[in-house]
Amino acid sequence: MNDMLSNDQALAELAARVRHDLACTDYPQRLWVRSRPGVYDVVVVGAGQSGLAAGFALMREHIDNILLLDENPAGQEGPWITYARMVTLRTPKYVTSVDLGVPSLTFRAWWEAQHGAEGWEALGKIPREEWMRYLAWYRETLRLPVRNDTKVLLVENIEPGLFRIATTTGEVLARKVVLATGIQGGGEWHTPDFIKNALPPERYAHTSQAVDYAALAGKKIAILGGGASAFDNAQYGLRVGVAQAHVFIRKPELPRINPIRFMENAGFLGHFADLDDATKYDVITHFLTLNQPPTNDTFDRAAAYPGFALHTGEPWDSVRVVDDGIEIITPKGRYVFDFLVLSTGLLTDPALRPELATLAPDIACWCDCFTAAQPNALIDAHPYLAPDFSFTGKTPEGAARLHGLFNFNYAALPSLGLSASALSGMKFAVPKLVRGIARQLFGDDAKAIVADYKSYAEVEFLGGS
Repeated sequence: MNDMLSNDQALAELAARVRHDLACTDYPQRLWVRSRPGVYDVVVVGAGQSGLAAGFALMREHIDNILLLDENPAGQEGPWITYARMVTLRTPKYVTSVDLGVPSLTFRAWWEAQHGAEGWEALGKIPREEWMRYLAWYRETLRLPVRNDTKVLLVENIEPGLFRIATTTGEVLARKVVLATGIQGGGEWHTPDFIKNALPPERYAHTSQAVDYAALAGKKIAILGGGASAFDNAQYGLRVGVAQAHVFIRKPELPRINPIRFMENAGFLGHFADLDDATKYDVITHFLTLNQPPTNDTFDRAAAYPGFALHTGEPWDSVRVVDDGIEIITPKGRYVFDFLVLSTGLLTDPALRPELATLAPDIACWCDCFTAAQPNALIDAHPYLAPDFSFTGKTPEGAARLHGLFNFNYAALPSLGLSASALSGMKFAVPKLVRGIARQLFGDDAKAIVADYKSYAEVEFLGGS
């Protein structure tokens, strides 16, 4: 208890330091946005790490008539204590992200306030539960306006420059809308049809879902896919009592090269958006070909259990329910398991998002704007975004309806590289987003602002005759 009280006091002192640091750099202070009664200047959909960082950056630009909406209860935003099952973050601890260049707001400062400089040196990677605690402290310290337990149902343009956002807790109006909806926010998690068509939903789950691993104690599970989440779930399930966890991948061996590690430099992170479309397309095609391997520590944790097995070169040809469980047929044999877990990634397409039902037909995707020599259907379905994360339209009329709508989620990958939803790119991505929002707010009201400027007549000089 004494340690907890000490930590609470240390974090309170750090929060005061953050606010002092922000006060010291708060220039210019004058409010400038011409807000409208009953209308938010910006609504951010999602209050996970990307949404919080966007909200902080907006308030630093004195765009403070904002609201963040999140469908989850307070403290459960994002994946960290819901469906994420890794022990630690995969991102190296030294990466700066949501702090946006404020040293006292970094995770390192937060950790050292509780554990000292020696504690930071001893830390390997950031535990995911601690990252969630840090985000909660970040939100409280910055006094960000978040409305939890509020799911966005529909975003529609009702007149030029004005959106109506229908939610489970009512309706709000906004001039600008930011979709900070995470890795899955540009589409949906993917479950292969041959599984959906063959099995009842209670016999399988995607890694993005809540899996009751305690109820699977003593059971055999099969995991489809070789991505990092497959091994996150394998080690987690085995740790809580699953008897066997078998991971199946299509390729003859696990990926060994992580292209993200190369991309994590100021050149790639800051200037990927400046590349021509052909080069962007080529870079992301290569990125998707390599895939992201599991971290060494996660793989080792899973492999240390006697119930772990890895099946390479074994795609699933078919699945079905049999008397003793779920039968899986692969090119190498027949297996029977009690439950299936799918690490099968996601599909990106604005048309898959129910909140964009009325606007998706207007959104230009890569297939509408660029023709590749070797087309990639996965890339082609991504939205073709402007450098400030705003959607672009298929037609001038569609562009007018989309004006003010920004896509700050993982679907930005082909257009802006590692940026939204990627901690390593946030330092570079958030300023681009906020500059774009501020540019629009200023431009939309430019005539009125110039008129105010010309009518400005506050006397400054009091001397003379």
